[in-house]
Amino acid sequence: MTVRLLYFAWLREKLGRAEEIIALPPHLGTVADILAWQATRGPEYEVVFTRTGIVRVAIDQLHADLSASISGAREIAFFPPVTGG
Repeated sequence: MTVRLLYFAWLREKLGRAEEIIALPPHLGTVADILAWQATRGPEYEVVFTRTGIVRVAIDQLHADLSASISGAREIAFFPPVTGG
């Protein structure tokens, strides 16, 4: 499955890219799976994706939890929690 991955805020800064189009391994089925896989892609990805407790995910522009399926996704976005005040 080929998807567009988007990175926002400090994730973008650490990875040095705002987006990429990539073919995901077929064994990835959930948000938790893709977060774990991302951490294995190199040192810059490891720095970002070992902090899974603070990385939020949206699938096709809808917030998703760790158990959400990524099947059929066209776009997966990764971002930090949003704060305001």
